[in-house]
Amino acid sequence: MFGESGNIPPPLGPPWRRGTGSSLSRPILGPALWDRLRESISKNAFDTTLYRFNTPDLRVGTLDSLLALSDDLVKSNAFIEGISHKIRRQIEELERSSGGKGARSRWMGFLWKPTSRGKQVSTMSPLRDIVNSIHAQVAKIEDDMKVRAAEYNNVRSQLNAINRKQTGSLAVRDLSDLVKPEDIITTEHLVTLLAVVPKYSQKDWLTSYETLATYVVPRSTKKLHEDNEYALYTVTLFARVADNFKISAREKGFQIRDFEYSPETHDNQKTELEKLMHDQENMRASLLQWCYASYGEVFSSWMHFCAVRVFAESILRYGLPPSFLSAVLAPTTKSEKKVRAILEQLCGNVHSIYWKSEDDAALPV
Repeated sequence: MFGESGNIPPPLGPPWRRGTGSSLSRPILGPALWDRLRESISKNAFDTTLYRFNTPDLRVGTLDSLLALSDDLVKSNAFIEGISHKIRRQIEELERSSGGKGARSRWMGFLWKPTSRGKQVSTMSPLRDIVNSIHAQVAKIEDDMKVRAAEYNNVRSQLNAINRKQTGSLAVRDLSDLVKPEDIITTEHLVTLLAVVPKYSQKDWLTSYETLATYVVPRSTKKLHEDNEYALYTVTLFARVADNFKISAREKGFQIRDFEYSPETHDNQKTELEKLMHDQENMRASLLQWCYASYGEVFSSWMHFCAVRVFAESILRYGLPPSFLSAVLAPTTKSEKKVRAILEQLCGNVHSIYWKSEDDAALPV
């Protein structure tokens, strides 16, 4: 923020934040001040983006109301900025790309809009009413986002649970897609069991399975599948010795999986998986579209809020009537110190710590 007379004191708070654009304002000295700023930036820090930030003529109110509002502006700014970052991160998660595109063009083309989401945001309203209205609108968007994200995450969690069952080791995964009807023998007296055998114990299984219980059908074992850890075998035996076989197998480190082949269950699981995949994709597209629209709304609300904050703090710093120049600068890392020096010079107070970086400001004078 720029002061009007000789050695004007600096703004109320640090107008600079590392890694983002810097907004500043100063009582207007006519077109000359804007031209001086542009000329200095062009000559000494040409790679710095500079925009003029259009701040409307707002209702001043009383000094007490401005002082009370000033304390709340910092908290509300952090809240609104935090929601914009939250939506951007959700976009990045859904699309794996940046959700912050176009932010600079929004600052450059900012104009105060009389309405937002159907609610009146008039420049003639008290500043407190404007701030409360913006805060309420952003809070509503946050609540909406929580509901939509929860619904999407719920479907995604269900799908992940099914995928884990299908892609895990043979000790835990679903076996219905590995076992065919002809692999299972079930009669009045015979039953087929599925044994999960450690990969490096297969020889032990082949030489010992017939002795794990009486009435095991000789040469009835068959390998159905093998992964990095286990192999899946069938074994056929009399049903009345199945429990004894399971106990003996467990003692030798073989796991007998409970399994009952059912074509209907397999088809139902396949249908459920396809439905969840379809639902997830539809909800992802819907949530992504909502996030893009809401990110623009929240960012616009944030700019309106910044306009109120610049106006209020400029009045408290420089007094009435309100007449100041507002601008947004986005310097590169290598031009940051040059830009700070330019702002110090234009501010008429070269000793001001408010134009220093956080590291420089911490150094003893």
